[in-house]
This record gives sequence, structure tokens and C-alpha cells, in this order.
Amino acid sequence: MSAPLLGARVRIGYGLGSFATGTFGTVPGLLLLYYLTDILGVAAGLAGLLVFLPKAWDVLLNPWIGSLSDRTEHRWGPRRPWMLLGALTMPLCFAAMFAAPGLERGWAAGYVAVLFLLAASGYACFQVPYVALPAELTADPDERARIMSWRVAFLGAAILLSGAVAPLLAGATDDGSGTRGGYRLMGVVVGALLCAGMLAAFAATARVHGVLRTTGAPGGLVVQLRAARSHRPFLWLLGAFVVQAAATGLMLAGTQYFATYILGRPSATTLLFACLIVPSLLAMPLWLAAGRRTGKRAAALTASVCFLAGALVAAAARELPAAAVYGGVALAGVGYAGMQMLPMAMLGDAIAADAFTHGRRRAGLFTGLWTAGETLGLALGPGLFGLVLSLGGFVSSDAAHRVAQPGSALTAIVVGFGALPAALLLVSLPLLARYRLSESELVRLRDASAGRPHDPSAATVERP
Repeated sequence: MSAPLLGARVRIGYGLGSFATGTFGTVPGLLLLYYLTDILGVAAGLAGLLVFLPKAWDVLLNPWIGSLSDRTEHRWGPRRPWMLLGALTMPLCFAAMFAAPGLERGWAAGYVAVLFLLAASGYACFQVPYVALPAELTADPDERARIMSWRVAFLGAAILLSGAVAPLLAGATDDGSGTRGGYRLMGVVVGALLCAGMLAAFAATARVHGVLRTTGAPGGLVVQLRAARSHRPFLWLLGAFVVQAAATGLMLAGTQYFATYILGRPSATTLLFACLIVPSLLAMPLWLAAGRRTGKRAAALTASVCFLAGALVAAAARELPAAAVYGGVALAGVGYAGMQMLPMAMLGDAIAADAFTHGRRRAGLFTGLWTAGETLGLALGPGLFGLVLSLGGFVSSDAAHRVAQPGSALTAIVVGFGALPAALLLVSLPLLARYRLSESELVRLRDASAGRPHDPSAATVERP
């Protein structure tokens, strides 16, 4: 007996929420460090710390938000009130973050840090319950993969759109200088996109009733964290995803620097994003098919290797022609699609397995931990990149006074954009290989929770 399929309205509407998650994950990672060092004149090491600390706060906040949403009883369901709260607060804080008044460097840095913390907190209120929804909307592993394919397709479109439009609005693609007024305009426009995507996901899931009949998990956050610690498939998957998020964060933070100082064309930021995202959109159906044929884990490992190979090409950028560099970024884009879609579908499987086994609503807790890990990884990326720049002797400047960089700083940019992400992908592979929740086991748990005999022919077995 298969689970009922969700309608196109739900799949597409849910996926539209990724316009918010993809945009917020991209624009600060792409422009905030550059905004601090090259517009506000903040030292690179301090700027990297300021980008990291507000996100580190989310590592503590996200599991708490998830636990609260698990225990929320509301006529809209346990998740959607939190999604609406995030939709109404985060876009305003985001726009204000890029509207720093004419303060001295230290005060300007503090202003940005506080607004970034508030924006990240509002984002957590939306993202944690948003990521929890697929595990509760359907009990079918393949249907969860289809939902994730829509989500990642919109995610890719959001990254491409925001990665191309945000630098143009900020003025950072003209000559690398940018302007305060341009960044203010960018904050308003991107904030409106964030709000639209969040509200679309909130509205599209209004009449959907989850298929997993569970109750809120008993005990406080600490009790639930102890229970989650025993979920081995989730822990291995989370570890791999955090490391890969750090690699992605490094490349995002380094894109503007790489285009400006290595390729010698600030406008190449848009082309680099196109090379990353367009192949990822084209590769999405291929990874979905590969996940069904070989199992999600095997397909995710292959995608990770593709990203690793592309990062290695970028690491050799100073010795390669530009066409080869763009090709390497495109290869990383092919891998990026699988690295996003497949682990998210595997997360839904892991959450469903826990619900089938214990009959408790803990999706919010698991996704809180997941989004906290993702936030930590994406925050570590810019932080590490800022540290590498500082060690390489990068010279900060403001919008009106551009300075030449020493050779050590150029080497640091290449290392941060290519070599370090490749090393992190290599570390993630054995972690990902330890995830062994097969789809046949998931279907067996589903049948057992429903009190019906297990039909082995109903499952597609993942290869060990």
C-alpha cells in the first residue's frame, strides 16, 4: 500500500519557500564579508568574526525553535505559525542590515552584527519548521525525494537570481567598488523577495494535513537532544552535511574576491554563479533518477566527488585558462545539485524512521539540529575565508580607496576558494558513507507502525 501523492500546488508552493532560504543563504555569504571589508573598511579578521558570531547563535537557537514547534498545538498545525513569524520579521532585519548609517568603522561593524543576529533569528523561526514539513506531509520516501527536487530546483533558481541580481544592485560588478546606496537598494529588493517566498510556502501548505499521526515529544529540549543522539543515521548524515556546508560557504564568501582579484573582472561574479547554478538545475532530474536507481547515499557520494573535482580545478586557477576555471565551477555545480537534494531527502527519511519507531513528533527537533548544523557550516565558511585572507596579508579598504593586494593575499584567495573546499569535501565522504538507512528498512518501519504485513516488493533497496 503506497502513501498518497501530494498535489502540484503543494509541491510547487512548498518549493517556493526556497526562494527565501536560498536567497538568505546566498546573499550574506556572497556580499556581507565584502561589504564589511571593502565598503565599511572593517579589518578582514574582525569582519570574518562578525559574520560568524550571529550565525553561531543560531546553532543554539535552531534546536530550541524546533523543540517549541514540536510542542505547538495550533489550528494551523505545529509548524506554520512559526513560519509566519519568520516571514514577517526576517526580511525587515535583512534590509536594515545593508543600510548601515554613516558610522565609524567599529560602530558600523557592531550595527551590522546586531542586525545580522536579528535577521538570522527571524530566519530560524521560518526555516526550522519549513524543513520539518516534508517528513510530516508524506510517508512515501520517493514522494519526499520529489518534494526535495522541487525545493532544490527553486533553491537553485534563487541562488542564481540573487547571486546575479544582488551584486548588480549593490554596484559591486561595475569596478569592484560598490556604493552604500547600492547596498541599501539591494537590501530592500532582496528583502521583498525573501518575504514573498516565505509567504508563498506558508499559504501553499494551509490545507495539508500530515500523514504521520504523532504527538509532541515529552520532556524539555535537553531530554529530546539526548534521544536524538542515539539516532545514528541522522548523526552521520548531519556530520557530512555540516562539513559540506562549510565548503559551500567558503566558495560563496570567496566568489567576489576570486572574480575581482584572480580573474581580474569583478563582473565575473555573475558568470561564476551562472556556471555553478545552471548546471545544477539541469542535473537535478539526473540526481533524482540516480537516487532511485542506486540509492540516495550512493548518488550523494557521487555528487560530492563531482563538487570536489570542481573545487580542485578552481584551486589551480592561476595556472589554468579562464575557460577551464569556468568549466571546473560548472562541474562543481553539477555536484552541488545532488549535495543539496539528496541529503535533504535522506533527512526526511531519517525523521520518518524515528516517527515510525517512537510515534512522537520530533521532526522540529531534528530539523532544528540540521539547520543549526547548516548554519554553523555556512558561517564557518566566511569565517575561515576571512582568517585565510588575514593570514595572507589581505589589505582592507573602503569604497573610495582601492588598494593593490600582495601576492600572498592572492594565494590566500585561491586557497580559500578552491583548495580548502576540496579538502572539506574529502573529509565529508567517510561520514556520508556511514549513513545506512535503506529505503527497504524505512518501508518496513512504516508497515510495522501501521500494523500491516511488510511487502518487500514495495521498496527499492539501497545498496550497502
